[in-house]
Amino acid sequence: MVPNVEPFELTSVKEIKPGSEIAPKPANDIEEQSNAQAENADESKSAAARVAVKIDTKTNMLGVLQDDKLIAAYPVTIGSAQTASPIGEWKVRRITKLPIFRYDKEMLRHGTRSGNFYLLPPGPRNPVGIMWIALNKKGIGIHGTNTPDSIGRAASHGCIRLANWDVVRLATKIKTGDSVSIH
Repeated sequence: MVPNVEPFELTSVKEIKPGSEIAPKPANDIEEQSNAQAENADESKSAAARVAVKIDTKTNMLGVLQDDKLIAAYPVTIGSAQTASPIGEWKVRRITKLPIFRYDKEMLRHGTRSGNFYLLPPGPRNPVGIMWIALNKKGIGIHGTNTPDSIGRAASHGCIRLANWDVVRLATKIKTGDSVSIH
């Protein structure tokens, strides 16, 4: 038996309105934002329903809660022992469709940026997949993958990784300013 899920079409990503468009800068190259700045941005938005993302690093599951009611759950891959996912409370800073990825071997191995990097073009073969959800922690996000068979098995480089079809669905349920708890 398998779940009855909607079909996923890559062409539909262009029609999704998660709150931002293709960024001119690499999605994981945005400056870190303080919690105070994120809270001030939240206050300026009208909140219809409280949406929160909870990521459980022990079960490799991401849950989306609306007014404390679970509305979606997705399997994820979390950071490794070498580059762990940042435990704590974060905010969604931006949602980018078809992101450009800044491939920096030093960042992926040790968590520190170097001047030796490559900009990888958007598309389904991009290592961060077809959607990047930036957190207010520089270089860390929730994103898709070009290897969906690795979800729940392989470790990421600090980010939270979902299958492309799941990250697209997640992006339609959240917006900039929503809280993300990694525990």
